[in-house]
Amino acid sequence: MRFSAKYLAMALALIVLALPALAKPNFSGDWKVNVSKSDFGQMPAPSSMTGKITHQDPSLKVAIKQSGERGDFEYEMSYSTDGKETTNEIRDNTMKSTAKWDGDVLVIDTKGSFGGNDVTIQDKMSLSADGKTLTLKRHFSSSMGEMDQALILEKQ
Repeated sequence: MRFSAKYLAMALALIVLALPALAKPNFSGDWKVNVSKSDFGQMPAPSSMTGKITHQDPSLKVAIKQSGERGDFEYEMSYSTDGKETTNEIRDNTMKSTAKWDGDVLVIDTKGSFGGNDVTIQDKMSLSADGKTLTLKRHFSSSMGEMDQALILEKQ
């Protein structure tokens, strides 16, 4: 009896230690893009870009404010991280997205149309171990070509 109780206690301890590794990142917070550390591809860098993320899995809400040579721009997106399709509007353009976890990375696939051009966007969001840096890797694809961006956001 003692022998099996010892192994049961060890097994339970291993399970408890593994639980934090199973938890998904929480992206909630106020974020600011570090323009100098980010790569905007062929697009001009904004003069400022901030975001507010509210994340209560599977609900993820993102509100972005951006200023730059193209003017001021604000939009909000809502996603469901369990793979259910969501619909959002950006400047009167309907965007349909699915979001799902790939390990600790949230992958968001979006399809829509801008100015008559069909566009697909894949975002990969990851959080640093200390929770202070959010990395967003974005791939655009349309009839006009493809482009990659890497945005580095710092928690405020």
